[in-house]
Amino acid sequence: MEDAGSIVAREDSGQTAGALAAAIDAAGDPIDAEFLQRFFKTGPGQYGEGDVFVGVRVPVTRAIVKGFERMPLAEVSALLESPVHEHRLAALIVLVRQFESAGKVRMRDDAARAEIHAAYLDAVRAGHVNNWDLVDTSAEYLVGEFLRSGGPGAGDGDLTLLDELAASDALWERRVAVLATFAFIKAGDAGPILRLAPTLVDDREDLMHKAVGWMLRETGKRVDRELLTGFLDECAPRMPRTMLSYATEHLSPAERAFYRALR
Repeated sequence: MEDAGSIVAREDSGQTAGALAAAIDAAGDPIDAEFLQRFFKTGPGQYGEGDVFVGVRVPVTRAIVKGFERMPLAEVSALLESPVHEHRLAALIVLVRQFESAGKVRMRDDAARAEIHAAYLDAVRAGHVNNWDLVDTSAEYLVGEFLRSGGPGAGDGDLTLLDELAASDALWERRVAVLATFAFIKAGDAGPILRLAPTLVDDREDLMHKAVGWMLRETGKRVDRELLTGFLDECAPRMPRTMLSYATEHLSPAERAFYRALR
């Protein structure tokens, strides 16, 4: 297996989807691939059914990506169509880094941000951002921060896109909507998650229960504890057990017991 450091240093391979895919493949490990296939539930009927892993851990993937951060958007989009999970993760890391670079104060490029956001949405809707790690790596930035920080194409704070994604039949589109609210929460705005959460309390998927509960917990930690408890006062009786457990994680034992008793 090729050392990640040597891969990072080797930038003469070109900024292409094929070159980045080859670098990822060279770092693969069959034992790790077998573990990751199980960890990400790729068996029949599971949420990651059919996904393919070559066995590259996230820190190694991030190290490799450092040599490909100038990859043209068309190449990144092509890599997002790969059947290999780590290829798609690498492509998303490239997109996030390019998006962040385009948002720097002295170098802000709203056209580039909008183009990256649009390419990401295309990939989401095509089913290429199709596991929780892929969503959680990207949605906060490429949807949430794009909407939160404004600029051409951002809709001037319009949250219709989040509503549309949250109402989708596709699990991963709904999770993108919820994880996008993290950008707002980190900026002190709980409005988007409190807008979406009541519509998702009845979601059938455990991965959504975890995502919504996580964002509600972060609302209580980062924004306003009373916003969290106010939501719980109204919705705890119909919240799934996992969602309620995540949301109340940082409350006192007595408070957690109180809200559990409402179910």
